[in-house]
Amino acid sequence: MIDRPEYINAVKPFMGKPLVKILAGIRRSGKSTIFEMLKLEMLKRKIPEDAIIHKRYTEMDIPQNITAKQMFEELKAAMEGKDHCVLLLDEIQEVRDWEKAVNALLEGTDADIYVTGSNSKLMSSEISTYLTGRYVLIPVYPLSFKEYLTFKNKSTLSQNELLGEYIRFGGFPIVALGDYEASSAYQIVEDIYHTVISRDIVKRHRINKQDLFDRVVKFIIENMGKTFSANSISQFLKSEHRKVSVESIYNYIRWLEQAFIIYPCQRYDLQGKSVLKTQEKYYLADCSLKYALLGYNRKMLDGVLENIVFLELKRRGYDVFVGKNGTKEIDFIALRRDEKVYVQVCVQLPENSDREIGNLMEIRDHYPKFVVTMNPLDTGIENGIRIVHLKDFLLEDIK
Repeated sequence: MIDRPEYINAVKPFMGKPLVKILAGIRRSGKSTIFEMLKLEMLKRKIPEDAIIHKRYTEMDIPQNITAKQMFEELKAAMEGKDHCVLLLDEIQEVRDWEKAVNALLEGTDADIYVTGSNSKLMSSEISTYLTGRYVLIPVYPLSFKEYLTFKNKSTLSQNELLGEYIRFGGFPIVALGDYEASSAYQIVEDIYHTVISRDIVKRHRINKQDLFDRVVKFIIENMGKTFSANSISQFLKSEHRKVSVESIYNYIRWLEQAFIIYPCQRYDLQGKSVLKTQEKYYLADCSLKYALLGYNRKMLDGVLENIVFLELKRRGYDVFVGKNGTKEIDFIALRRDEKVYVQVCVQLPENSDREIGNLMEIRDHYPKFVVTMNPLDTGIENGIRIVHLKDFLLEDIK
């Protein structure tokens, strides 16, 4: 088992507190392994092993249609005779009304409760009703590049060569642990994608026109990092003689978000200092999803680099927006408490345009501004703007 200490560090402030710790992210992002790490941390803290109750709620691990009451009674029985227990409840969204059982355990037992899930309905209104103010969310993502290097610590490749691998193969731990050819790596990612689609979306929401749904998903993935609307998707499909309502497209997008396949990135008006309700962009949970479904193509690199930077900012706890400054666009504005960072992303600085640097220079404040590039010859400082290589941006603290 390869350690991912950032997640343990994120959980530590809440250990032993009367809060439900929810680790949520796309399937196969490593949530179950983080539970194993948590178990080791609990043992270090002298919690008896028989007081650490790890229960999986995947379809293969539980009786069909298990009820919340059955789940509650089973856990209560496992806790009987023990003073203090740690509950590690994996993929809990498979149990209907699970939040009622967890609420009863939180209120009626001496239990330190942790749950994982692969659907953001974990954060739905039902949880707000039962667990108001008594849960904390820790997002789980596929590997960062720093984590990828840890997974590849026995590799003879240079960091730059491993960065190329990371860009092409993505950060799903199961892929990083192996030494796969591209076709095998993408087959694994495609299988992850189809598991999510079939189990967490098509089956859960009873989609009966899967061919239309698949076409909408393909459009979204093709246009990763670009502005589009449900209406523009509907019009595009109409040109292909396919009919799907705008309302259905809104549902599809919402379900893809809930399954953590895509993440929205809203627009932020710098002049009005407000979040705009239209023209948001979407990024993938991992770039390998795009390659697995559409094939690898170097022409995709601009969008892929944006996606990698977006996810890295999210991992570091920033709220990330597309910036609008009059008629100019900033790739990302990242906000975290009283911090703000501006980031432009490009494969290399264009020779006949100052768009990347010029757009940042028009922002009249003193927060850090970066241009992230793949070209090492472009790096340096220009007018106070740091031009950094993607590798350095991913491995260094940005300040």
